[in-house]
Amino acid sequence: SIARRLQDPLAELVKIEPKAIGVGQYQHDVSQSNLGKSLNTVIEDCVNAVGVDINTASSALLSHVSGLNRTLANNIVQFRDQSGAFKDRKALLKVERLGPKAYEQAAGFLRIMDGDNPLDASAVHPEAYPVVNSIIEHTSIAVNDIVGNSDVLKKLQPEAFVTDKFGLPTVTDIINELDKPGRDPRPEFKTANFKDDVHSLKDLKVGMILEGVVSNVANFGAFVDVGVHQDGLVHISAMTDKFISDPREIVKTGDIVKVKVMEVDADRKRVSFTMRMGDTPNQANKPKHTKAKQNTPRSNGGHQSSKPAKQSNQMMGNAFADAFAKAKK
Repeated sequence: SIARRLQDPLAELVKIEPKAIGVGQYQHDVSQSNLGKSLNTVIEDCVNAVGVDINTASSALLSHVSGLNRTLANNIVQFRDQSGAFKDRKALLKVERLGPKAYEQAAGFLRIMDGDNPLDASAVHPEAYPVVNSIIEHTSIAVNDIVGNSDVLKKLQPEAFVTDKFGLPTVTDIINELDKPGRDPRPEFKTANFKDDVHSLKDLKVGMILEGVVSNVANFGAFVDVGVHQDGLVHISAMTDKFISDPREIVKTGDIVKVKVMEVDADRKRVSFTMRMGDTPNQANKPKHTKAKQNTPRSNGGHQSSKPAKQSNQMMGNAFADAFAKAKK
């Protein structure tokens, strides 16, 4: 199962019962039926958004495709085992009990890689193939060359391909699907560039500027991973020059940010960062220490005595108040 997750994570994750994924500490306190329905809905949305390779998918994965159930999913797998891989989407109509209505609902979510028609590997529904053919005639580019050709597709005017059957939103979606074919609808994944010579806390130096990823956001700041196996804290006051009440106004989990090292405590495994590149460690610490020395009275060899003095004044005030109340009576 672990090896198959590396090949196709979604195909393996759908096999896990929704209530077994551990959605929270109090998941058993809510309605289990409603929780199961909600989780199954999310799974179906994910599966249909990504699409399913019909020649490699299991029956468990196929059963989450719109228009299919467990019976039809098992029939597809059985037909594939007996007749070989599907060459085009129309071959689905040969599957037992899979009629025109089920085909109409499911065809757009099923992918056939390296098939007879390159469009079968995209999210374009077979009903919309005439629109693609019009685009091919307009551009004089073969279907194999136009799929994924962003330079050509971005120059197209969707209004030119609108018909009585396909409106402007549908044509726009078709062009977008041709621009990004395949089974991964996510945008380009960006990662932080960690420094090659920084591997642990001992490699960090005060004033060093690094690139990192926001791993967690709290009310008091954000934790940033810079590749030293210990996240550092960017306090809310060190995120920007203007006042903010919530760190989420500036960053969110997964953001790539640049930070400057302000303090490193290897013994306690604590790192302090700032996102304001103009900050310096001396300037950041000086006002705090100066204020503390000016406002904190010290005696007895440097020990703070403000708290005992306050307690003594409070006791004298209470005694004076009691005496004044007795005298008044």
